[in-house]
Amino acid sequence: MRRIITFLVTHGVAVALGLALGIYLLPILTAPSSPDAAMLEQKAGSALFKAELTRELRGSDFLHWGEGTISVSADDIVHEGKLAPGPDYMVYLTSEFVEDEAEFEAIKSKATLVGPVKTFGGFLLNVPDGVDVSNYNTVFVWCESFGEFITAVKYR
Repeated sequence: MRRIITFLVTHGVAVALGLALGIYLLPILTAPSSPDAAMLEQKAGSALFKAELTRELRGSDFLHWGEGTISVSADDIVHEGKLAPGPDYMVYLTSEFVEDEAEFEAIKSKATLVGPVKTFGGFLLNVPDGVDVSNYNTVFVWCESFGEFITAVKYR
């Protein structure tokens, strides 16, 4: 009986660890190539607003972070830097700066979805038609699957 319990515990731990690693590594393995750095730099050159991402936010931790520069123009949002890898990231524009899950959940219904992020070494997203970036002040990256804060930056 003791062998059966030991077998179930050790194999259960192995399965749980494998599942956790799979959830973490799958987005990295299936991610498309990041946009070309020269193209990101060119698009960032026409930005109306620029801001630096930091890992020093209340909602950031060793699995959820962003660093680099966010450039916002009337047509594009450009990220030059790195994001912690993960599944189902979405970029939102908000009218107030928030830096953790609870704060974002409180205003999510007023936030404007810009689009999905599939790369972790910089991204380029088109601002949706009819969205005026000057009506907002924050770019917010959110993991829809797990309801996790990734990063945010106040650009004006």
